[in-house]
Amino acid sequence: MSGTSRYDAIVVGVGTIGSAALYELAVRRRRVLGIEQFSVAHERGSMHGSTRIIRLAYHEHPDYVPLLRRAYQRWAELETRSATRLLEVTGVVEVGLPDTRLIAGTLRACAEHELSYDLISNSELRRRFPVFTPEAGSVAVVQPQGGYLHAERCVETHVSEALAAGAELHLGERVVDWQAADGQVLVTTDRGRYEAERLVLSPGAWAPRLLRLPELALVPERQLVAWFRPLRQPERFAPERLPVFIVEEDGCHYYGFPAIDEAGVKLGRMHYPGDQVTDPDSYARDVTPGELEPLRAFLARRLPDAAGGLTRASACLFTNAPDGHFIVDRHPQHPEVVVASVCSGHGFKFSPVIGELLADLACYGVSPLPAGFLGLDRFAAAAG
Repeated sequence: MSGTSRYDAIVVGVGTIGSAALYELAVRRRRVLGIEQFSVAHERGSMHGSTRIIRLAYHEHPDYVPLLRRAYQRWAELETRSATRLLEVTGVVEVGLPDTRLIAGTLRACAEHELSYDLISNSELRRRFPVFTPEAGSVAVVQPQGGYLHAERCVETHVSEALAAGAELHLGERVVDWQAADGQVLVTTDRGRYEAERLVLSPGAWAPRLLRLPELALVPERQLVAWFRPLRQPERFAPERLPVFIVEEDGCHYYGFPAIDEAGVKLGRMHYPGDQVTDPDSYARDVTPGELEPLRAFLARRLPDAAGGLTRASACLFTNAPDGHFIVDRHPQHPEVVVASVCSGHGFKFSPVIGELLADLACYGVSPLPAGFLGLDRFAAAAG
């Protein structure tokens, strides 16, 4: 391995999660290299689109709540360190029939972790937030701690603070191979070769190829979001009057943001259109008019005053694990390698705590964070 550069750790994929891992390793004074095939906060993965929701009560599973508490703490610390505003608290309102997964799961998380919330009726929802015309029989859970993160700014801040702490970053460089054995790794790119004691793999939609977990089905899919200019009374869609929101209808989860700028109200539907992407280098990045119709129809039903002209639309990539939860663990065949697939559409808000977890695993092999439920052994247990 002569002629190669040597590091304590290498992070492959410096996006949502990799940027946080790079930062955590750098502030621990590790000699760390980040390798990113595109630019910082690029539009080829799952990090772009201005904003991401953050919320404390978690319908997906209550085990996420302790990690979210830590994530809120780490976002605040990063804001202080960088003197950069990253998180905006607007509250979050989740709307659905009482027996939906969204409502039942959120209330379960609130009960298990003693979280503050309001459970309000359909009529109270319309009184508090008159832009909504909810489905008959709906209720809403209002959480005061919810809000949104400035997505690209978060990634850029993790990177800039990592560099300030001594990290090295190679952009526009693609990993073509990695090898691990006997406490060291060798990473080969289209530009060079690099040695390290540890390797952190956080490649997003490129995970099926780079993580080398052939028995685990990781499926990238195409997700779109769109922004609409309000038709009437735009002041009612400002962050001071409208929280971020999630609505479940017929098993579909729609999510949206207040109008934080001239682009208007941002809206998406989880796992829509959901096209499986076999090659993340060549997915359809443009959004067709027909793909927007379910979003327009939702606005017409539930936020009719927001259903104005389209101002923007974009497509990104989710990478789904079989059970919809994150994967953060040491590689089962290579203890020198730590792997992460933190998407399935709900990972962004966790990035600082997952970066901390990855750094723990890379430095010490274990972590005090309560994240054992994200390990790979759950799939072996399910198969057995």
